[in-house]
Amino acid sequence: MCKGLAALPHTCLERAKEIKTKLGTLLQKPDSAIDLIVPYPEKPEKPAKVQKISPDEALQWRESLEKLLQNAYGLARFRSFLRSEFSEENIEFWIACEEYKKIKSPTKMAEKAKKIYEEFIQMEAPKEVNIDHCTKAVTMKNLVEPSVSSFNEAQKRIFALMEKDSLPRFVRSEFYQELIK
Repeated sequence: MCKGLAALPHTCLERAKEIKTKLGTLLQKPDSAIDLIVPYPEKPEKPAKVQKISPDEALQWRESLEKLLQNAYGLARFRSFLRSEFSEENIEFWIACEEYKKIKSPTKMAEKAKKIYEEFIQMEAPKEVNIDHCTKAVTMKNLVEPSVSSFNEAQKRIFALMEKDSLPRFVRSEFYQELIK
């Protein structure tokens, strides 16, 4: 059984299929209220306006992805590094989840949840992140009624993946090495 779905009588796979069907129906209605009320304008990405940091500050990032992501300059450098490796989907998903958590309006939250699901979670999404089946099932279940915590499990998995895999590569890269000189 999947964590979070243990109380349900179905196996994880059966429950995931059921949720996927329900969510798919919800997400594919072109005449839904969300599509009529909230358009999907694409905002151009603005470059981060941040000042360079000291080598000592950058050295702290070796040990903590959290500190790196909390620093605007560090986040920008890390994102550039991942983009150079064609593996920016994880950081983009993490950022999208952080933005999602700040939304107050239920309508806007549902719209953003749909966008995140379609871009990062659904099978063969343009920027599909690598999360296990059970985490995907829990996330899909959470999206039936979107809330601030809908993507928490998936975001934690992606954070752990970046911490274990991406951060060590970043620390060895020129993107990072030139910061600590």
